[in-house]
Amino acid sequence: MPSHDDGSAIDQVMMAKALKLAARGRYTCMPNPAVGCVITKDDLVVGEGWHQVAGQNHAEVNALKEAGSKASGANAYVTLEPCSHHGRTPPCADALITAGISRVVYGMTDPNPQVAGQGLNKLKQAGVEVGGPILEAEAQKLNRGFVKRQKQGLPWVTVKLAMSLDGRTAMGSGESQWITGAAARQDVQRLRARSCAVVTGIGTVLHDDPSLTIRADELGLESREEAEAVAIRQPLRVVVDSQLKTPADAKVLCSGGGTLLVTAVESSDRQDTEIICLPDSCHLGNGSQVDLSALLKMLAKKECNKVLVEAGAELAGAFVHAGLVDELVVYMAPKLLGSSARPLLSLPFDRMDQQVVLDIQDIRQVGDDVRITAKPVVNKR
Repeated sequence: MPSHDDGSAIDQVMMAKALKLAARGRYTCMPNPAVGCVITKDDLVVGEGWHQVAGQNHAEVNALKEAGSKASGANAYVTLEPCSHHGRTPPCADALITAGISRVVYGMTDPNPQVAGQGLNKLKQAGVEVGGPILEAEAQKLNRGFVKRQKQGLPWVTVKLAMSLDGRTAMGSGESQWITGAAARQDVQRLRARSCAVVTGIGTVLHDDPSLTIRADELGLESREEAEAVAIRQPLRVVVDSQLKTPADAKVLCSGGGTLLVTAVESSDRQDTEIICLPDSCHLGNGSQVDLSALLKMLAKKECNKVLVEAGAELAGAFVHAGLVDELVVYMAPKLLGSSARPLLSLPFDRMDQQVVLDIQDIRQVGDDVRITAKPVVNKR
């Protein structure tokens, strides 16, 4: 493992700038990590870049193009260790060496155990000074889905929920539009846009008929090009449909972009979308249930870094109960729906020692509503 290097004040400032650049690609560069690069000479910025779209130039190449001849003898600040292998693009470590960069400061090493450290070693062998990691925690947080997929073979799972102040998600009849306000719903658009896949259940499809698409005009993007890229890159929509009841005219199947029905039914004559049968996790009531752990492993193999679960109490509760959730994002509206309204999660607990302990990471107001971000505390259920 490389030794830690907190760096100088200028290193901290430039890496923070590179991280801000990297964040501009968080909606469009998937399944690749979001990466930013800043090139400086005599402490002045001469080139900037970020990874915009998978298969196109990486952040280092974009920054080197802007720097031109000024890159020779310059410093490069890169949020992720420069790649050393040929993928869809040539190695960035080679590009930095060829351009005459004299020092590379990195935010974090590549989490892929097969390549971690190789880019840094290539730079050092070429006589380039290497410093870092700098702002490592921030760099890892920006790409936590990519990191988890590389290290664990699983995506980062976020469960999104909306509730009233008394913890209810819909009236007893199922009526739920709208609990939260426009600002919260716009914030959910940003959650979707940062996700590789959006998972919902057959109950939500049958009752609400959602499209689960991204509306790029609600993301507050800085350029028309970014909005166009987001509109093209819709997340994979995944319907957990154990008995294959999704109607052929459901919006989730007809809204453009890829949709996957995940079922426990062995065979089907349907041709309207991709169908995958996963093994059973249990037997409840009238039929087999989709193995949610197998579902997440399958999505990781499809290069999904982050998965957003937008589902009803049953499926959302099943993810929580199975210990498969990395964070909960709960939008709480200043309303009371009453004791006969539907609960937030279906969790079959009857003892205090079954409780799920949460670590609240953030609380903030979004319009008239409050957004709470919390992580389940491992091994404290």
